[in-house]
Amino acid sequence: MAEDLESVGVVSERGRSWKAHTSMTLSMAFYGGYHVITKVALNDGVNQLVFCFYRDFLAFTILATLAFFLERRTRPPLTKKLLMSFLILGFTGVFGNQLLFLLGLSYTNPTYAAAVQPTIPVFTFMFTLMMGIEKLNLLRYEGWAKAGGTLICVSGAIFMVFYRGPAVIGGNEMDQVTQIKPSGNSSRFAIDIGLDSFQLGVVFLIGNCICMAAYLALQAPLLKKYPANLSVTAYSFFFGVALLVIASFFMVNESTEWILTRSEILAVAYAGTIASALNYGIISWSTKILGPALVSLYNPLQPAFSAILSQIFLGTPIYLGSIIGGTFIVTGLYLVTWASYREKQETYDGVTPNGSWISEPLLHEKGECQSGHTQGPPA
Repeated sequence: MAEDLESVGVVSERGRSWKAHTSMTLSMAFYGGYHVITKVALNDGVNQLVFCFYRDFLAFTILATLAFFLERRTRPPLTKKLLMSFLILGFTGVFGNQLLFLLGLSYTNPTYAAAVQPTIPVFTFMFTLMMGIEKLNLLRYEGWAKAGGTLICVSGAIFMVFYRGPAVIGGNEMDQVTQIKPSGNSSRFAIDIGLDSFQLGVVFLIGNCICMAAYLALQAPLLKKYPANLSVTAYSFFFGVALLVIASFFMVNESTEWILTRSEILAVAYAGTIASALNYGIISWSTKILGPALVSLYNPLQPAFSAILSQIFLGTPIYLGSIIGGTFIVTGLYLVTWASYREKQETYDGVTPNGSWISEPLLHEKGECQSGHTQGPPA
């Protein structure tokens, strides 16, 4: 009977894992739709900080309402330490992540900003290794698959940005990429600290990626202490919105910039409900199941989905570079997923999986037998 119950638990856990993988794939598709839908609104001249505030405030309203009704009986009591953790999540994942990206984009250009984003899985993997959330054993196939899969995934995303190639689907016209011009005050600020505008933009973009990586890494241990993932996300957005209000007070000069057109309102509605509320909820839930390192590896899928949806709805061509880069991304994701699955299977079965380079020493096995249970080798 005990073995039957254990088998049911293993099947249930594996089922949740595959649901999380599917949800993260859909999440990146939703982000791809977000890029397409908001493109027109941003080109119309909407203030990006105002756009982010409306988007995040709407997301907070939705998440707070759902969390209040769905998790009011399971939500642990709040403490000062938890509130400080939520503040850090809001600062890194909502405020810092979005504001630094906007600043970096204003100093550089969208192409370079996209090229920097695939470093998020690398920073996340580094954070989780330092925090002990992830383990890397390069004496085993699984360890090499994790490290190699991460590099392949990131390389594919960067390849998509820097190599366009001929158009495979759609027209042959080159997309016109508009650079967002920094203001005069921004240019003077860059000169005052000894950097040119482009170098300062690179610093901001790297900070943006570090913030998102920190958000993913810090969220994992917090969800174990506070397992109400909707509430965690809602509190994060609350503090993120509060910080955006403070930033808007200093950075938005004209009151007319807070007035949105009909197309901008529709874009905000999609961004707040789908790209923020739904996607951040998926990310929190998936992080609890898959871990932050594996969740972060889905970020490079965004350029692939953006290219596909842009071709369908905007007629943007799909180039050879996007196809090759997308193949690299899928391959890298498969390698890391395979390694994580093998390690979880080892934990469930209590045996060393086939293909490991080393076997457990006899002394270690003897110590385990004396302790009355068997564990798999460390990851």
